[in-house]
Amino acid sequence: MQISVQLSWLEIATNQPQSLLLRLPIAIGKEATSLPESLDGNQVEQVILSDRSVSRYHALLIFEQGNVVVIDQNSTNGMLVNGVLIDRSRELRKVLASGDRLTIGRYEIAIAFDLPSTKQTIITGPSNSSVKPIAAPTILFNPNTGLPQANVTQPSLASSSSFPPDFFQLPIVEVQSLHRTGLPVYETTYGAIGGGLGSYIWTDYLRIFGVAADQIVALGLEPEPYARYKRLCLNSQIPLHERLRSNSDSCPDNIWGFPSYAWREAWHDLTRGKLSQACKYLWKVFAEPDLAETYTPRSGNVFDSIDREARRIGWDKIYCYGRVRSIRKTNDGRYAIAYSLGQGNHAFLIVKYLHLAMGYAAIQFLPDLQAYRSQTEDFLAVVNGYEEHEHIYQHLENHGGTVLIRGRGIVASRIVQRISEIRQRSPQQKINLLHLMRSPKAQGNSYGRAQRPIKNHYEFQPFNWPKACWGGDLRALLEASDPQTRQALLKDWGGTTTADRSDWKQIVQSGLNEGWYQITFGDVEKVEQLPDRRTATYIRPRQMEGILQLTADFIIDATGLDAKVETNPLYADLLDCYSIPVNALGRLNVTNDFEIAELRNDGGGRVYASGAATLGSSYAAVDSFLGLQFAALRSVDSLITSRAPQLRYLNGWNSLAQWLKWIKNQAP
Repeated sequence: MQISVQLSWLEIATNQPQSLLLRLPIAIGKEATSLPESLDGNQVEQVILSDRSVSRYHALLIFEQGNVVVIDQNSTNGMLVNGVLIDRSRELRKVLASGDRLTIGRYEIAIAFDLPSTKQTIITGPSNSSVKPIAAPTILFNPNTGLPQANVTQPSLASSSSFPPDFFQLPIVEVQSLHRTGLPVYETTYGAIGGGLGSYIWTDYLRIFGVAADQIVALGLEPEPYARYKRLCLNSQIPLHERLRSNSDSCPDNIWGFPSYAWREAWHDLTRGKLSQACKYLWKVFAEPDLAETYTPRSGNVFDSIDREARRIGWDKIYCYGRVRSIRKTNDGRYAIAYSLGQGNHAFLIVKYLHLAMGYAAIQFLPDLQAYRSQTEDFLAVVNGYEEHEHIYQHLENHGGTVLIRGRGIVASRIVQRISEIRQRSPQQKINLLHLMRSPKAQGNSYGRAQRPIKNHYEFQPFNWPKACWGGDLRALLEASDPQTRQALLKDWGGTTTADRSDWKQIVQSGLNEGWYQITFGDVEKVEQLPDRRTATYIRPRQMEGILQLTADFIIDATGLDAKVETNPLYADLLDCYSIPVNALGRLNVTNDFEIAELRNDGGGRVYASGAATLGSSYAAVDSFLGLQFAALRSVDSLITSRAPQLRYLNGWNSLAQWLKWIKNQAP
């Protein structure tokens, strides 16, 4: 049987994402001359990783006894699977699952494949139906790796018969019961679940407000707190040199917001003799949005600044690899966290104060496109904008073609920009872009006397919420409103928007004038694969009778991410066990201090949450950098009020002292 495996990684030399779909066997190494050309009569595909951390012939991927297996070829540095080093004294080969992360030297390679005998779908309809099963309209993140994976099914608590143990079904567990399992039981004061940006920012504030690093544990799947966010940025066409949709003073590495990203970038260019460029950044900050476009930071600069702060606060001593399986109150007023370490190893962590920030549970995927992929098993022609899909742009650059985009938010704008750049680099190729929108957009959302502008059916706004939602009058209004009023306000303030950038507007207008970019409106009836393996989207147009067929080589779904808490098995288990209500948007119902009130323990333990899972409560911009900072600040203030250990208020002098430590890059 011939199995195809997709290998995706970030090229070290260029910082550009790479993706290859190859048939097994696959040899990986530094030198092509050292790799085999054939194995058992089959041609060997070769992957060259040109870095000294990679051995000349490092690893071999084969299909063996129904499994995809990686074999270490006596490499110098060995290999890691999901962050765990393969013990070569015991084994040289390792069975891989789709979604695993393979570390070879300095490269982290995501592995994706589909084995017919193990493919999981959610079946609808009677068991004897002749209709092929259709998967749910989401792309879930693999629970063991954090990578987006189209065919993964998130396991529930009840799906494991061995761990967590049966007594973890109860709402209150005894601490002694944990010790009697014989598994490791660790104890600390503060625990952060997720290990991403929300956990990192909360941890950063704990450290600045006085908590020692050895009193905090952050459980997650990747050591870099921005790893998933960075991957989603790269997939949605925001490389390291491009700019995020974020503000100058929204600094995840800096509670004070000064120096802001604009000041830092201006200083960087000024010291290199680029005076006009430095002044341009500062002018944007002072003149936005009326006289200049809003300043936004480069993604690479943001990640570098987070790395610096992570080192300063001792993140490497705080972060621990672990997939959290369940959380329960303990009989002594704390919380027990059951988590898996990989390789069949499990442990418990007991904390007094807990923070939940697990990000988006899944990538939203349009049902008709998910049905197409389930029926055709075609994961290359139809993709989501947040999935790795570099092969589409490589195909356009080398062969041309037609792309159909669904959705009209920030990701759609990035994709339009990327395709425009490819057209400029490869003018000899015929490249067309179809943009399918459900309906025309003639008028933007309005609130009071303010109304968002519209052009070519795009709705523009500098950020995903009005700026006053972060710290102005709209924030205060939402916090003081009742749940029903909050829902109405969020509807008025929200909606699908994209950044008000002149270059994007010019690209769209030029594309329309030149004819390579077309906008079509209609409701999708179905999507099917044509005999030539192109896609056909059948729509019912809004302004004409009949069915219209849109033919394209590729379809990109740019409709966004899914943050409904029931999609996340850990949140779903907590909601069920403790009868926690969700808010009107299907998210966690938190207090103004971002506490989950139903999880407060009698002994003083508290649980806080932040991020997209809390939208619909007292704060709108929860999934922004500044929103994560605001949630962390409110929760830490609440902990200080409850006299949590080691925390103290920052008065003016203490704050200045901590800022000077930040400037000097000294530990808090």
